[in-house]
Amino acid sequence: MKHLPIAKTEIKQLIEENFCYVDKTKFIKQLIDDRHRYYFLSRPRRFGKSLFLDTIRAVFAGEKELFKGLYIEKKWNWNIKYPVISISFGGGTVKNTEELQASIKFSLKIIAEEYNVTLSENYIAKRFFELIIKLFEKYKQPVVILVDEYDKPILDNLIEPNVDKIREELSSFYSVLKDASKYIKFVFLTGVSKFSKTSIFSKLNNITDISLEKKYADICGYTQNDLETVFADYLHDVNLEKVKKWYNGYNFRGNSVYNPYDVLMFLWNKEYKAHWFKTGTPKFLLELIKQRKFYIPRLKEIKVSDSQLDEFDIKNIQLEVLLFQTGYLTIDKTINIRDKIIYKLKIPNLEVQYGLNDYLMNYFYAAMFESYQRTGLSEALYYAIEDKKPEDLEKAFHTNGLQKTT
Repeated sequence: MKHLPIAKTEIKQLIEENFCYVDKTKFIKQLIDDRHRYYFLSRPRRFGKSLFLDTIRAVFAGEKELFKGLYIEKKWNWNIKYPVISISFGGGTVKNTEELQASIKFSLKIIAEEYNVTLSENYIAKRFFELIIKLFEKYKQPVVILVDEYDKPILDNLIEPNVDKIREELSSFYSVLKDASKYIKFVFLTGVSKFSKTSIFSKLNNITDISLEKKYADICGYTQNDLETVFADYLHDVNLEKVKKWYNGYNFRGNSVYNPYDVLMFLWNKEYKAHWFKTGTPKFLLELIKQRKFYIPRLKEIKVSDSQLDEFDIKNIQLEVLLFQTGYLTIDKTINIRDKIIYKLKIPNLEVQYGLNDYLMNYFYAAMFESYQRTGLSEALYYAIEDKKPEDLEKAFHTNGLQKTT
């Protein structure tokens, strides 16, 4: 019986240590066959982006032994090996440009040491350029560049005054990808949001955004078939319809998919909980909902255009789009109106519905009544609504700190 790959993001470990693995290598072959060099993929956090990037790394690095029996095994030229620069912004939080520069410099140092090359440039962008050129010259092959969570430093500081400086630093860093194009074989970046003012999109105008391309809709996440085949040994006595209602429902213009983290945590403890939601709801999202006085029931009737979902500006953040990109909303229906695509959005599943309601209620209630005892408020409200007893609603609020007013 294979192990559940909870928090595993390296394909080598999954394959060699007998973990369950959902084969996504057909998408790597498809990306190469499409003959675009620069790709971008947006997906919510904990959706399998890091593992997919590491799988791309292993393919280009020629680690053939890891792909025995997988889709790409006999469809790839394993005799050619490419140098790979793999950078992740997913770990930790940077609070200013100094921390960002130190983080990038450290990542480039580790990669340079791995390939036994020496870097002399001090400025971050030039150091990045230097690494690309030296790998190209040493290995006589163009370089593969993978960047995971490219936008996390921006998201971590989205409502902070220094966000512009962090954005500018990243803009300078990513602009190297265009300047060094003749030394590059393949680029793949992942993130949550597509910021219109970040140079990776404003200057690198030939990047292909596959986030809502139908043929790449399942590139991350588990389909129903993945759940029922790869994890079949864990499904004894499991109510699949209930699991589907709780954790399926994410749609990127293809099959509805599960968030992998939810599936793995549920199969591990067989408890219906808000597993993904509890791993961290960004504070800036709650602050924006509060600042905009967003009417929560509107979440059931939101419609946005394809151009709105495509990107947004830091200075003019559309909350509906941010809710979609961060995974709290997903596509329900696609509507064509005079050759214009409109997306009707929805909350994807019960986990997000319960988690969002609970979190928002506790967040705003705590902000108003910090000095009062709030234990049990959400449960009391749920029971009162379920039992259709308005008098219990009033009692719950009064008991937990909300005084009766006239």
